[in-house]
Amino acid sequence: MAKPLLERLKDGVVLGDGGYLLALESRGYVQAGPFTPEVTIEHPNALLALHQEFVHAGAEVLQVLTFYASENKLEQVGYGGRLMDINRAAVSLAREAAGEENLVAGNICLTWKFEEGSPSSHDEVRQLFDDQIRHQMEAGPLDFLIGETFLHVGEALLALECIQKTGKPSMITLAFEGPKTRDGKSPAEAAKMLEGAGADVVGTNCWQDPERMLPTIEEMRGAVDCYVAAQPVAYRCTTEVPFFTGQPGFPDKLDPYQLTRYQMGEFAKQALEIGVNYIGGCCGCQGTHIRQMARAIGNRPRKAVSRRGLRRGNPFRPVGAERGRTGYGNRHTKGGGRQHVNQCLSQRCRRSR
Repeated sequence: MAKPLLERLKDGVVLGDGGYLLALESRGYVQAGPFTPEVTIEHPNALLALHQEFVHAGAEVLQVLTFYASENKLEQVGYGGRLMDINRAAVSLAREAAGEENLVAGNICLTWKFEEGSPSSHDEVRQLFDDQIRHQMEAGPLDFLIGETFLHVGEALLALECIQKTGKPSMITLAFEGPKTRDGKSPAEAAKMLEGAGADVVGTNCWQDPERMLPTIEEMRGAVDCYVAAQPVAYRCTTEVPFFTGQPGFPDKLDPYQLTRYQMGEFAKQALEIGVNYIGGCCGCQGTHIRQMARAIGNRPRKAVSRRGLRRGNPFRPVGAERGRTGYGNRHTKGGGRQHVNQCLSQRCRRSR
C-alpha cells in the first residue's frame, strides 16, 4: 500500500508528475486551443503510456487528466453528456499506471465561470466542481485531490470547499500572470488565505517558467507554515510577458521556447533549497524533465535499461561474443558470430524458435 501524501511530505520532498495536455496535443491526441481531455476515452492507451513514462522517470504522484473536464468545457467541443465517462476513465488510467507504490490525485481546475461578487456564478462553479469530484471519487480510490491553475483566490477557495467535503487531503495551487492574482492578492496573501481555509498544501502551478516562479513560491513559503507546492511550465517566458500562454507561440508553436531537462532540474534543486515540499512540472514538462528533477532532489529514477547480457563499451555486442557465443541462451552456440546475432535480433534465427 502506498504511503499517504501527508506522511510523505512529513518525511521529505515529494516529486509530482509533469504536463499532459500539451504533450498529448503534440502527439495528435488533444485539440490545441480547447485542450479538453476527451483523450481519456478516445485514446486511453496514449494517456496510459504518458502516465507510465512519468512513473518510470521518478514521479511519486500521478494527477488524473481531468483539467478542463467540467461539463461547461466539454460541451464546447461536442462532449456534453460525457462528463462521467471522461472523469472516471481518467481515474482508472492513472490508477492502473500508479501501481501499488505511487499516489493518484484527483483534479479540478479553473472554470472561467467565476465572477467576483456574483453569488450565482459561485453556485455554478461549486456545481461544476462537485460533479467532477463525485465521478472521480466513485471511480477511485483517490489518495488526495488537487485544485489547480486558479487565477482568482476566490475560485480557489470554492475548489477547496468542494474538495474538503471528500475528507481527502487537499492541494490548491494558483497561477500568476503578474505580481498578483486577478482579484488583487499577492502570493503571500493568497497563500495565507488558503492555509487559513484549511488547505493541506498551497502553492503555484502553470503560467510561469522556473525563473519567474521561484520568487513567487519563495514569497508563499515565507508566509505560511503548511506544505508548499511548485509546478512550473517548461517553456521560457519573458520579462515583458511573464506567462507562457501570452507568448506568440501559444498554443501549438512552443517548441522554440522549450526548456532543457537540466534547467528544470536546476529549478527543482533551488525550490528544494527554499523549502518547497512538493515539486513537479506543468505544461511542457516531460518525462525527461521529471527524470532530471528526480536526480536533482536526490530521488532515484527507475533504471533506464537493464545491462544484463550486454558488453561494456559496445552495448550492441552480447557478452561472450568474442568467444564464439552470442549470449542469447543455450541454443545459440559456437559459430554464430555477428550475422547470427543480427538474425536473432530480426527474429530470423531458427534456433530461437
